[in-house]
Amino acid sequence: MEGGTCPPCTIRDFMNYLIYVERSAENLQFFLWYRDYERRFADAKTADLALAPEWTQTMEDEAVARIKKDHAEKARRAPKEVAEVFKGTDFERATSSGKGSFTVTQESQFPFRKEIDRVIATYIMDGAPRQLNLSDYEQKTVLHALSRTTHPSAFRLIARLTEAILRQQAHPNFIRWSICNGNRARVVFARGLGVGTIALGLVAAVLLTLSGAGRGYRALAAIAWVIGIATLVAAYKGMCVVLHGLHHRHIRPWELFVSDLDDDEDAISISKNSFNSFGSANSYEDEPWVVRYRKRNIVRKVFDREVWVEEPALRQIQDTIFVQSILFSVVCSAVLTGVFVAVPAGGFF
Repeated sequence: MEGGTCPPCTIRDFMNYLIYVERSAENLQFFLWYRDYERRFADAKTADLALAPEWTQTMEDEAVARIKKDHAEKARRAPKEVAEVFKGTDFERATSSGKGSFTVTQESQFPFRKEIDRVIATYIMDGAPRQLNLSDYEQKTVLHALSRTTHPSAFRLIARLTEAILRQQAHPNFIRWSICNGNRARVVFARGLGVGTIALGLVAAVLLTLSGAGRGYRALAAIAWVIGIATLVAAYKGMCVVLHGLHHRHIRPWELFVSDLDDDEDAISISKNSFNSFGSANSYEDEPWVVRYRKRNIVRKVFDREVWVEEPALRQIQDTIFVQSILFSVVCSAVLTGVFVAVPAGGFF
């Protein structure tokens, strides 16, 4: 968040992952806006700040309890039989439209009121272009709080929720995804290469065992097994050992057609202004790179353009995976070699 990481682990890379892979960028977009809003609210010196008192935890707990109580009472007053009678009528639509409704008091007097209204329309209300995944009571609680104050503490509930999602789910998934240094075509190619190398070693070991050659020659198959198993295990983690040896990674599909731009701002503008807090829905299906990459030849995808992995921590993780793959392949190759060496020679040719 503070810009202390290098590609491919920067905040921009994280945002691209959330848009193009996980498709949940609204959490990060809201969280970035909230942090900026906290700072601007604290730095503001206008007199109307006194009209927006802090929304305390006690007030929030009381609002949550009241909303849950009202929901339980409504559930008891509306039996299923009545709901079936009005199903598909205007009465049902009028009842369902009550979700998310709120009353704003002293609307024009609160500081940052217009901006808060845009946040509500963008992230909180039903059908919002970047609607957060909130439960019914969470939505009603924050709307109730915002009808009383525009203090940043009014967002405490959903700010905690989005931060927890980003820290405990989205970011760990992003790091695991970033470990993959090759695109899907390259990883599939690496898996096939690993399987083929293992099979080649097995064929060589079988032929040497059936022949009259000395037992020592059978151990040569271990070379193919070590390479093949290591390649296969690394590919299972999404890594290509050749790219790792160079500390390179493939350029992401959405980066291929903007990598020639001179600065990051141009790339961000092409990526649907993802850092704009009040932009449109996070959809990328109509971006030019989607069709162009789909038409790209499979051979070009396997041997696509590469860039240097700049983040030291990520390179260290990849080094660990590579060493683990080598150790595992050595152990497996030793077992296979021992089995074939122990078998008596066939002497068939």
